[in-house]
Amino acid sequence: MKGRMNNQLGEILIDTDVIAKYAGSVAVECFGIVGMATYNVKDGIVRLLKKDSLSHGINVEILNNKIKLDFHVIVAYGVSISAVADNLISNVKYKVEEFTGMEIDKINIFVEAVRVID
Repeated sequence: MKGRMNNQLGEILIDTDVIAKYAGSVAVECFGIVGMATYNVKDGIVRLLKKDSLSHGINVEILNNKIKLDFHVIVAYGVSISAVADNLISNVKYKVEEFTGMEIDKINIFVEAVRVID
């Protein structure tokens, strides 16, 4: 489902893929986030996604014009996961709400792996 806004000039529809790409770019800028992850259930392997495919680690749902985001992330070794998650939630909530003009209902974070940063 697409996000929907109305103004005096007409209707604006925002595709979920646009929201996912924007949220992914905001997420990788957060301290302690190495990158977005994808999980292969068949092999049980977690892969770090490249910068051009950030939206694959994010699931976006829109219900009643409110956004629900699921992030699958890889966190840097040695940082507090709860501090990274709190930082990610606050940054993404603020920036995505400003970007879309829609309210964020829920943000879920799934830490798929921990990696040492070179």
